[in-house]
Amino acid sequence: MKKTIVYKLTDNIGRTRGMTQWGNNVSHTAKGDGKELCSNGFIHYYTHPLLAVLLNPIHADFTYPKLWEAEASGEIIDEALKSVCKTLTTIKEIPLPEISGVQKIAFGILCAKEVCDDKMWNSWADKWLSGKDRSNESANAAHVVYAADYNIINASAYVAAYASAYASAFAASVMIYANNYAVCSAAANAAANAAYDDFDKSIDFIALAEKAMTYK
Repeated sequence: MKKTIVYKLTDNIGRTRGMTQWGNNVSHTAKGDGKELCSNGFIHYYTHPLLAVLLNPIHADFTYPKLWEAEASGEIIDEALKSVCKTLTTIKEIPLPEISGVQKIAFGILCAKEVCDDKMWNSWADKWLSGKDRSNESANAAHVVYAADYNIINASAYVAAYASAYASAFAASVMIYANNYAVCSAAANAAANAAYDDFDKSIDFIALAEKAMTYK
């Protein structure tokens, strides 16, 4: 049986949905027959520790999460942002990656850049990433423009692309990192949807997360 090393996020006492308890060398097998990723037929995991932390707000949204090295087996399905398997064993708890507010916003912007080709927005994004202009005024201007455009564009590709740009610009404009953590995750989600549904491309979110960690 194929087994893969992956990562599982739980709450601060090692539990997930349905009061499922995890711990050192604890295994669970999904008993349901659901076929969708978010169903009783699968158990959720992440392919990288950084993705576990960065995507927590749009998934389980644990306030004080724990991270576990785990082993996935049985039927395994890996998608851009969410992966599932039939049986999962948490092997041991590992340190949660420390990610700064700047790095969270950088991740959102890098994801948005994968699908947003607007020259004006990319000019702002590049200046923000380089540190040349991280002013609230510039970020707010980018956010306001995309808020307006998002409301008038109906083509699904552009809705998703603009949504990712809108979300990342909003996070940067407010610069309250804790509150905009979920917004940066939403930018990644919107970028993934755009890439999957309309741009016929795959995005290496692990590489983007690792790149985001280089920003200060």
